[in-house]
Amino acid sequence: MNEYSVSKVSQFSGVSIRTLHHYDKIGLLKPKRRAESNYRYYGKDELYRLQQILFYRELGFQLKEIKLILDDPQFDHLRALKFQRIQILKQRDRLRELLSTIDKTIKNLEEEREMNENELYQGFPKEQIEAWNKEVDENYDEEIVAESKRNVQAMSAKEGFEVKQEMENIAREMSLLLGTQVSDDRVVNLMQRQHRANEQFYTTSAEMFKGLGEMYVSDARFTQYYDKYAPGTAVFMRDAMVFYADNFLE
Repeated sequence: MNEYSVSKVSQFSGVSIRTLHHYDKIGLLKPKRRAESNYRYYGKDELYRLQQILFYRELGFQLKEIKLILDDPQFDHLRALKFQRIQILKQRDRLRELLSTIDKTIKNLEEEREMNENELYQGFPKEQIEAWNKEVDENYDEEIVAESKRNVQAMSAKEGFEVKQEMENIAREMSLLLGTQVSDDRVVNLMQRQHRANEQFYTTSAEMFKGLGEMYVSDARFTQYYDKYAPGTAVFMRDAMVFYADNFLE
């Protein structure tokens, strides 16, 4: 079987030698063997693992998350590739739509023409924001509803996209922790981020946060949204939100 030196792996992967050394140090990517000179040599399995690291990094995963995934005894290489393909296709479609919006905006600015609202924000995912608005309208008093609507109206398209991206990151990271205790520090940290993101729309008390978690299970739209990452994520979110609210919120 072919073996490749660290410089050769760096050359054809684009990953710097320093980064490969760092991956070795933290146990993320160990070489197949070391020569007596201490030079690192990588084989086919290590090249596949490096490819996985790069795919997950492209999708926004942190190195410690990637290590947990790849070191899991249940890790399935083919399943991981299929998951990555779906996520990258979603990014491709969203970026194509955003590029179209950019092109339209440039054209209209050059021609000093106005765009309608739908064209201006085409490509920015707003489905979940609309669902949040509906949830607030149906369950909370008029003052909270007004606060939510003011915050949404004041939110730029970029800010809305960033909140949506943060929610997606949290859901994805929660799906990787399925089976973990809701009291685990990693889960608590994610719920802190979840609460902070929700407060971009309205001040969220403990009871409201728990109610939102219950809706993730009772409302099919939210269950589908969270369970697309892994079946059971919606219930795990609900349980984690209830624990966080009872122990960290007033």
